[in-house]
Amino acid sequence: MLILSDLTYRLGPRLLFDKASATIQTGSRVGFVARNGTGKTTLFRMIRNEIAPESGAITLGKGLRIGAVAQEAPGGPESLIEVVLAADTERAALLKEADSATDPARISEIHVRLADIGSHAAPARAATILHGLGFDAEAQARPCSSYSGGWRMRVALAAVLFTEPDLLLLDEPTNYLDLEGTLWLMDYLERYPHTVLVISHDRDLLNQSVDQILHLDQAKLTLYKGGYDNFEKQRSEQQAILQKMQKKQSDERKHLEAFINRFKAKASKASQAQSRVKRLEKMKTITPIVDLDVLPFHFPSPERPLSPPIVAMESASVGYGDKPVLSKLSLSIAEDDRIGLLGSNGNGKSTFAKLVGGRLDVMSGAFRSSSKMKVAYFAQHQLDELKEGGTPFSHVRELMPDAPEAKVRSRAAQMGFPGQKADTPVSNISGGEKARLLMGLATFGGPHLLILDEPTNHLDIDSRVALMDAINEYEGAIILISHDRFLLEACADRLWLVNSGTVKPFDGDLDAYRALVLEGPEALASAKSKQERMEAAAREAPVKKVHPNTIRKKIETVDARIAKISELINRVDEILSKPETFQRDKGKAAQLAAQRAELAKALETAEEEWLALSTELEAAL
Repeated sequence: MLILSDLTYRLGPRLLFDKASATIQTGSRVGFVARNGTGKTTLFRMIRNEIAPESGAITLGKGLRIGAVAQEAPGGPESLIEVVLAADTERAALLKEADSATDPARISEIHVRLADIGSHAAPARAATILHGLGFDAEAQARPCSSYSGGWRMRVALAAVLFTEPDLLLLDEPTNYLDLEGTLWLMDYLERYPHTVLVISHDRDLLNQSVDQILHLDQAKLTLYKGGYDNFEKQRSEQQAILQKMQKKQSDERKHLEAFINRFKAKASKASQAQSRVKRLEKMKTITPIVDLDVLPFHFPSPERPLSPPIVAMESASVGYGDKPVLSKLSLSIAEDDRIGLLGSNGNGKSTFAKLVGGRLDVMSGAFRSSSKMKVAYFAQHQLDELKEGGTPFSHVRELMPDAPEAKVRSRAAQMGFPGQKADTPVSNISGGEKARLLMGLATFGGPHLLILDEPTNHLDIDSRVALMDAINEYEGAIILISHDRFLLEACADRLWLVNSGTVKPFDGDLDAYRALVLEGPEALASAKSKQERMEAAAREAPVKKVHPNTIRKKIETVDARIAKISELINRVDEILSKPETFQRDKGKAAQLAAQRAELAKALETAEEEWLALSTELEAAL
């Protein structure tokens, strides 16, 4: 169990935690969410005892083992499998002692303990974790130092997962994973046998892999049951209730103040006026939930669309030097295509994006694109290309050298840097703000094709929704590479799979791709054949005609049910709108709020049924 009691902590002038409390039960899988920069990583550091709170306490179960990804990625000459196995320090120490021990009793103790901790199965388990994170058998045998920083961070993640700590702390683990690794990790966390606390802005992970959401807001911690969608729903319902309560309290306060001002000077009413003064003093102000507005993203659409296709290739190949990475490319891109690229890192997604974006030349075959085509390209590694001594204003000024200052500032504000924020040095802005600035600069001229390579890293959930809106409003073509399934599902109309040295359209949706990644081609084929059988059976099944009067009776029944549920919701809302409901019995108030959520869900189901019956009635007439 992890108990956070009345934690208070300041970082400079900012109050990150103000008597914040929460209790996380053993075996819970908890997603930790908050706006960037509000203190999520700070809480992890307090749990690991790296820093101490100003006041309050953190209580952990006796002997509880905490595991977190190392801040410095491993980079020595050891193979990946050796690095992961070495993370289990007890096993490593026992094996070392077994080689030198001479006392028979101690040797027996060592081997009994090795058997207890599953030492013989450890190499296979380590290999399985590494494979899930994108390392095949050959890659696992290579030295860690031969990999880039991002890949070594995957090894660090594999190491902590291998040790199976009692409390697993993960801080944005998907930032250095591709979609395939993210899907595997989500499945792994869903089955994790101990307690998990994960900081993440990946909506799918927070819906699938956790059973509670810990929310940090206004320096307070609140624990919600369910995944992220359920958390959003509960919070919006609380917000609506608090707003109603605040209005009622405001009306009551005005009434009391009017009475006091009117009768405080009259001797006959002095006692009543004084009692109302005391009542007013005791009235605790109801503070509504306030969501800070997220600045929108804006991608200017092309002024003049090009004739389709804007890109066409036939039997094309591309690579580096004389070594092709991708070949047999026969694809075309229309002026309004929304293409999501699937495939493990290292298979050539970025290479394909560079070919389409004009950053690599075709090695053989045919490749055609319009000479008038403008391409915007965003990739995470480009964040380092921003001038550290510059500001958002100076970067925009370079693209508008002759424009008045007011216009430059207006454009900077449109990118998300209004007022004085435009003069903040790049070295002092967050990773998310750097990504926002770079995307704004890349799309400055209204491109015909926008290529986004992992655009959601460093963005919180609300900013990801704003990015999704901007992509959907943009009128040009988009190629999207992302580990964020929510973004892919919301923005991509077509999926292309980069695999086995080529790129081909993927015949299926992201659920089918998840089955392919986690269970293999056989699961995908089985799912497809099952779906085809169901569709064929539906086509061949005789259509039974239903008399319109039968449907009308069903509609009347559903109408009555909708009316009844609506009446119950109104009753609950009336009770919840009264301040005394929360003052007398908080438990009952919480129970009523939960019932209200269930009633809202039942109403939604009934309304969907009513719509389906109405459509059926129209077809029957």
